[in-house]
Amino acid sequence: MNASTAIAAILAALMLGAMSPGPSFIVVARNAIGVSRRDGLASAIGMGLGGVCFAGVALVGLYTLLEAVAWLYAGLKIAGGLYLVYIALKIWRGAAAPFVFDRTEAGARGNLRKSLWLGLSTQLSNPKTSIYYGSIFAALLPQHPPMWCYFVLPPAVFCIEAGWYTIVALGFSSRRPRELYLNSKAWVDRIAATAIAALGLRLMFTAFRRGI
Repeated sequence: MNASTAIAAILAALMLGAMSPGPSFIVVARNAIGVSRRDGLASAIGMGLGGVCFAGVALVGLYTLLEAVAWLYAGLKIAGGLYLVYIALKIWRGAAAPFVFDRTEAGARGNLRKSLWLGLSTQLSNPKTSIYYGSIFAALLPQHPPMWCYFVLPPAVFCIEAGWYTIVALGFSSRRPRELYLNSKAWVDRIAATAIAALGLRLMFTAFRRGI
């Protein structure tokens, strides 16, 4: 597989990963619905910046270290699984709680930095995402990629992560999708929580199995 094909495959895999249910989706959707469209977009940018951080770490070979040090790799997977189960429990417990809306422009402006940081910290604090990035890069990136890969991949990853969550923010901040979501909020949140918990449990159960 040449470098161009490998980059295309990596970006396609990352797009699928970004589109899968998870805490990042919930954070962006909730900010877009519960605060403002601009807060949702700020969170989307935070997700994109987090993706760039993971891409940079994967490019410099941290995943190779994790593969070499078995206990560190297993520990990260267990930590990631616990984190996801914790997030799932929080989402499940809050599924029946109504959103509190802040419609003031001043409030929206004041929350933009907080919303961006929430998106970034949610992305960076999710070990499952780091494992996913590392796995994709280790599996698809050539062992000695050409120099242009180091300049092309980070902005491409940002566009994928921020682009997808921008679509989420715009969609959920529109009236009709907002109404549909709010009318089914309890079920949607519980389904998302179940999916996130399942991912977390799978990470923990496979922590000491290589290649998973």
